[in-house]
Amino acid sequence: MKRLKKLDYFIVIPYLIMSIIGIIMVYSASANIGTQNGGSPTSYLIKQSIFVGLSLIIVSFMMFFNLNKLRNQKLLQWIEIAFYIGLIYLLMFGQSINGASGWINLGPVNLQPAEFLKFFLIIRIANFVDLKKDELMNPNDSWWLTMRPTLIRTGLLLLLVLVQPDSGGFAINFMIVAIMLLASGIPWRRSVTILGGFILAIILSLMFVIEPLSKMDFAKSSYRIQRFVAFLDPFGHATGTGQQLVNSYYAISNGGLFGVGLGNSIQKTGYLPEPNTDFIMAILSEELGVLTVIMILFLLMVIVCRCVLLGIRSNDTFQSLVCYGVATYLTVQSLFNIGGVIGALPITGVTFPFISYGGSSILTLSLCIGVILNISDKQRQERQRVIKE
Repeated sequence: MKRLKKLDYFIVIPYLIMSIIGIIMVYSASANIGTQNGGSPTSYLIKQSIFVGLSLIIVSFMMFFNLNKLRNQKLLQWIEIAFYIGLIYLLMFGQSINGASGWINLGPVNLQPAEFLKFFLIIRIANFVDLKKDELMNPNDSWWLTMRPTLIRTGLLLLLVLVQPDSGGFAINFMIVAIMLLASGIPWRRSVTILGGFILAIILSLMFVIEPLSKMDFAKSSYRIQRFVAFLDPFGHATGTGQQLVNSYYAISNGGLFGVGLGNSIQKTGYLPEPNTDFIMAILSEELGVLTVIMILFLLMVIVCRCVLLGIRSNDTFQSLVCYGVATYLTVQSLFNIGGVIGALPITGVTFPFISYGGSSILTLSLCIGVILNISDKQRQERQRVIKE
């Protein structure tokens, strides 16, 4: 009970509410899919409940985990090697879902390395900047020699995500790195130089690596083009590539402010593809209304603002950057998902945090929430120590 009193409720309460809503909505959105596929209508519900249960365990564990162990250089190097192996494996043998080979099939579940990479990059970049901050702030030009190895290795990981192709996963991981560098205290000209180098590398990769690979695999190249075509003119391709977006519009329109009632969605009955993952917010809007969507966005904003506040309050560079990285992750991923649902952005196949079905996403989010709660508890202990003194 004493530990419960020490929890940061600005994070825990929104996290629990969204996780519960996620379980309910995954069941509502997927029951029809399970039946149509000849399986159980509760198959996705059971998996999502298991993922959320594991998430709670991970959050509880990470809350009291010694964060210094995450910063072990050898551990980070081995994890990085594992990501290289996993991402290269995906290019060669990965299971293709919706035009991207981003999933490693492990029997009943599919593992998505690009999701876990988000947490790894948050820890890796925060740890690197904290360890090398004196050299990075050095007025001499030696900062580039310090930064270059990490930038090259990070760039390779991002490139391997991009060539799957997973443009959504790439963009989120890139934004995490970019915002953390800009918030690190490194002189802004150096940060801009670094990001400019990243962008140049991306352009060169698109010209000389990704396009040739895409031509070797026309299905991947065609699917990526079709998504942009659907974004530009969804109603002109309503029976083909624009089907998702058009039916997302119908779902939101049907729901109005208050929704048609839980379980009463029309679009989930075969009209809207991926109703339990990428477009679950469209189904939620149809069944529970736009006001419920706004409430969920508010809950997510509370967590993001709390992360930023904890980052500002912290005197530890590592902890501050971790907070900013998690805030960026949650913000960019939710914006990409909502943007795709309402047609403001091309569809990227990005899930909505805590609500969409997906084990890799939920487990990655739980790692982030656990670490943020750990940092929050450390700050609380430090305030108490100062007060006693």
